[in-house]
Amino acid sequence: MIDEIQSLLDEYLKWLRDQTKLRSVGDSVEVTTPYLDRHNDCLQIHVKAIGDGYVLSDDGYILDDLAMSGFEIKGERRAALLEATLRGFGVIQNARSLAVHATTSDFALQKHNLVQAMIAVNDLFHSSTPSVSSLFHEDVNTWLEESGVRFTPNVTFKGSSGFDHRFDYVIPKSQLQPERVISVMNKPVRDTAVAVVFSWIDIRNVRPTECRAYAIINDASAHVSGNVTDAWKNHNVHPCPWSQRERFHDELAA
Repeated sequence: MIDEIQSLLDEYLKWLRDQTKLRSVGDSVEVTTPYLDRHNDCLQIHVKAIGDGYVLSDDGYILDDLAMSGFEIKGERRAALLEATLRGFGVIQNARSLAVHATTSDFALQKHNLVQAMIAVNDLFHSSTPSVSSLFHEDVNTWLEESGVRFTPNVTFKGSSGFDHRFDYVIPKSQLQPERVISVMNKPVRDTAVAVVFSWIDIRNVRPTECRAYAIINDASAHVSGNVTDAWKNHNVHPCPWSQRERFHDELAA
């Protein structure tokens, strides 16, 4: 099993390295990643050398793109949700930009954290209509509480690769069920599916043997591709469509 997991990690890291492109832009370097945004464009980050380290940022892309779509981060609840999400990845908001500071020793880790934060914030707040008053993550949180599920939100685990991975919820082991980690996907697409798979593969050897992974997915406003759910099922991540959430009540609440 260890050799199999190591092979999967090596394959993922090779894909990430081969598909990452660099370009000089003024006094910074533009890094184009293979992760796609909701427009199917590759996510980009900008790196500047500052003193003995680096500042990596999205140059304001994520928040500006959401604003152009009619979705501003207004109100205490949304601002607090944004802050909690960024804090989970160690990312700060600098004006409109999402940013991290890095040294030569932790550059790869900080770059990973920034890209994952960009994906998470985009997924967290994007909705098909700007007038939606309730965020999907808030709906999930309310359902878990009302269903009597004991959980800890926004938990980060260090994986075998040394990268940190944030899960939206962790449900502790009980007498009936093992530990369960949950990712919430508002807009499940290929790249968010890949990110969840990599996070799960990377942490499962450092979690209890019986630990299980779930992905609660928003299937109310858009069709969820079979490629997305198949990717999870192939790596023992249990997809939980929001429309079928009551089917999973007993195994999450136990």
